[in-house]
Amino acid sequence: MKISHPHILALLLCATATSFAGEKTDARLAEVLQRLSPTDEVLAWVFFTDKGSHEFLKASVPHNVVSERSIQRRLKVRLLSDVVDYTDLPVEKSYVDQIAPHVNRVRQMSKWFNGVSVSATRNQIERLESLPFVAKTELLTRFKRNISEEELTSSPSSNTIQQHKDNSLNSFDYGLSFAQVNQINVPAVHNLGNYGQGVIIGVLDNGFKLLNHEAFDSLRLVATYDFVDHKVSVVPNNPDPGFGAHGIITLSAIAGFKPGQLIGPAFGARYILARTENDSSETPLEEDNWLAAIEWADSLGVDVTSTSLGYLTYDPPYPSWTWEQMNGNTTVITRAADMAVARGIVVCNSAGNNGLNTVHNTLNAPADGDSVLSIGAVTIDGQRANFSSVGPTTSVPARIKPDVMAQGVTVRCASWTDPTQYTYSGGTSLSCPLAAGVAALLVHAKPSLTPVQIANAMRQTASRASTPDNLFGWGILNALSAVTSVGGLRTIPTTYSLLQNYPNPFNPKTTIQYYLPQSSVVSLKIYNLLGQEVRTLVSAARESSLKTIEWNGTNNSGNILASGVYFARLNAKSIDNTISYTEIRKLVLSK
Repeated sequence: MKISHPHILALLLCATATSFAGEKTDARLAEVLQRLSPTDEVLAWVFFTDKGSHEFLKASVPHNVVSERSIQRRLKVRLLSDVVDYTDLPVEKSYVDQIAPHVNRVRQMSKWFNGVSVSATRNQIERLESLPFVAKTELLTRFKRNISEEELTSSPSSNTIQQHKDNSLNSFDYGLSFAQVNQINVPAVHNLGNYGQGVIIGVLDNGFKLLNHEAFDSLRLVATYDFVDHKVSVVPNNPDPGFGAHGIITLSAIAGFKPGQLIGPAFGARYILARTENDSSETPLEEDNWLAAIEWADSLGVDVTSTSLGYLTYDPPYPSWTWEQMNGNTTVITRAADMAVARGIVVCNSAGNNGLNTVHNTLNAPADGDSVLSIGAVTIDGQRANFSSVGPTTSVPARIKPDVMAQGVTVRCASWTDPTQYTYSGGTSLSCPLAAGVAALLVHAKPSLTPVQIANAMRQTASRASTPDNLFGWGILNALSAVTSVGGLRTIPTTYSLLQNYPNPFNPKTTIQYYLPQSSVVSLKIYNLLGQEVRTLVSAARESSLKTIEWNGTNNSGNILASGVYFARLNAKSIDNTISYTEIRKLVLSK
């Protein structure tokens, strides 16, 4: 086993070390420290007694500590008088500055927990206890992702190909991704024009290696940040093709949009991407990275988060969590996830790939959180995947986990090595983004919904809602039924209409939809600002339905047009010549 830092030693090598018992040190950190020599390094949280110079704002925290969008989202679950609170105040910088010289490195800051994470030796942590503003020190958890065999690339089954044949009646051509979204009834919601527009989704993963993949041509990014290497780009520095691969497959499952190849449930949403996992070590994800990322995403106004990583066991000298501690209140990462939900964020997390144990749960944190939507995996035929983790939690009373299920075997996703190729992957890592996409469709359908209302709608309309258990939770999702249950169903129009293109502005492609209430002769053309026709997209008779067409920004000769404003004009005349309809929409090509 490689050690990521030369001073971090395994427990077995330190059994003879003297005991450590600091008054401000929690039991788990003390257990580790007593097995280390005074100069061996450990990762720890250092929590402060107060907010220092910001303390005077405690009674009236200013709203500008987070974005206006975050405020509006929080108002779904809080009164205006307490829409922000003490935990939103910044960490006192002078405390951090005083700690820095006494540790090897300050890693992350957490305003929610009012502290910092540090790399420090036993002697250094002992000295930190003498600082009057230090309230407590705790062990910082280093997590190892449990990868099941099903997460390896595989080939589609004949059943997958057969189910693809039923795709012809939908607004979009889902290609071989049809089975995974159709199982949870997503195409029916897409047919109503709901693609998650206006929703911001945060995807927290191991980096995003190939964002120039064609499935992301329409991806709209709000912000990106690498919390491992502290840079804006979420492409890992390591050139190994596997670094950042996991993020590509999970992001493509929820956000991909390439008709005929791959379409995710929430391709119309905007995205925040955070790299929180370090593939370079044997302990890939560390909870302080995840916590820093969720606080950052909250401040930017994220509505839904998807995390396809499971956190339970990790390397020495760090003692692993046990199944008994999956109670929703023990791990820092679970407590942080619940705090995010209390701020109006729908937090979706993979239940885990630890399979079935008939004696106890096999959950990973933060899937044990009482407010977290834990997602299990099923096959294309709706059978529980044998690797999918099970509940219940060890809370009192015990809670059923997982919450809901989605396909997690042979899931179509983007290649992480070739920008025009696709692959298949699996695990609860893939069922989670599919379910998070459904949550985003609910947010779009009814923006006033709280995370609890969204979770209830997803559970109560799932396939086993009347008989939930710890193998399937409430069952396989049904996006259309969930949207309908909250009164968010948008009726298909009974009149002619030309919908606004998506995305807009666009580069290099955009999707245009129009509705025909009856069979009609259709002309759909693109014009420039001078009123000159540049492209004819449709000139033919069409049957009644919602129609979809893609424009790649070229003219009738196939040449790419310049950036600028263009207009789509729909002319439709009923076959019996009794109705004539014209509508125009503005399109912006931005390069």
